[in-house]
Amino acid sequence: MAATLSAEEEQATRQFLEEINKWTSQHGVSPLSRELAVKFLMARKFDVLRAIELFHNYRETRLKEGIVKLQPQEEPLRSELLSGKFTVLSVRDPTGASIALYTAKLHHPNKTGNHVVLQALFYLLDRAVESFETQRNGLVFIYDMAGSNYTNFELDLSKKILNLLKGAFPARLKKVLIVGAPVWFRVPYNLLSLLLKEKLRERVQMVKMAELRQHLPRDCLPQHLGGLLPLDASGWNQQLLAGQNGRVDPVDELVGIPLEDSSIHVPGPESMRPQELLAHLGRLQRSGVYQEYEELRREAPPGTFHCAQAAYNQEKNRYGDVLCLDQTRVRLKPCRNERSDYINASFMDGYKQKNAYIGTQGITVRHIELKFL
Repeated sequence: MAATLSAEEEQATRQFLEEINKWTSQHGVSPLSRELAVKFLMARKFDVLRAIELFHNYRETRLKEGIVKLQPQEEPLRSELLSGKFTVLSVRDPTGASIALYTAKLHHPNKTGNHVVLQALFYLLDRAVESFETQRNGLVFIYDMAGSNYTNFELDLSKKILNLLKGAFPARLKKVLIVGAPVWFRVPYNLLSLLLKEKLRERVQMVKMAELRQHLPRDCLPQHLGGLLPLDASGWNQQLLAGQNGRVDPVDELVGIPLEDSSIHVPGPESMRPQELLAHLGRLQRSGVYQEYEELRREAPPGTFHCAQAAYNQEKNRYGDVLCLDQTRVRLKPCRNERSDYINASFMDGYKQKNAYIGTQGITVRHIELKFL
């Protein structure tokens, strides 16, 4: 069923597709579909810039971890999917979020490589977030450590799973519940916590089995975790595989683009390689660098400063000689008490994304939400 979006969400979707499909056109691959665009936008509450960042993080993580052109009907991925180690439950929590379950005691590092575990994780989570309901309401992740021991645990794998969940997968992560953690897990958990931003750290909680029902009702929990739900992870995953037979992953073509070719910047005729730049600076010495800088300052800027130079905007310029080009300035949403949409701030391109950053004058901004057009 097609996603029903608000007018603002539709506008964000058009902006997202415009930017991403400039990138797909540059690389000669098929454009991203609206359906996939909505998936990434949902995960970032239709913040276009954050959704674009997520898209590239997702693509690059898949490429780095070898999660490309997955063949779920072939070994070793098929056995990993049917191991019951990871599954998505057949019920949702009271808010409509999907519930994913990882069973730590079923992982044996000496038998299964990390890349295969991550392939299975990506594959099943991708299937879960095909649902518009999951995209809208998010995902609860249960990390079941009951009955596991140190031989079932890999710190490197846990880091990769957290990195995936925190910034490389298109899903709203509502919470991560670590259940039945053994005493020895405290030290690795403290190390893993250092990797998390404060907002995500608040969503990751270690809970005892008896405390799990404070987070999820019994009819949303498997029987072995104190709930009422019969669990047949292998059977559920088997049905999923049967239904996906012959399916082509719609992002395979995008994932296959080499990382080194993903910059949005095109070298000009006077561009230099790093070694050439070092040699150039060595020839110029300090006085030559100063002279080159002064020559650049004398060049006319490739744009205009009409808005920054308007009389009613002067008080917003901390320094009179540091102005914003009309073509790249940040525009604020209209406000009743403001005569202008001006702020002394400009968009800047990143390595892989247009308008990835905002540059402003030397100020500290805390607890202020800026609304951009």
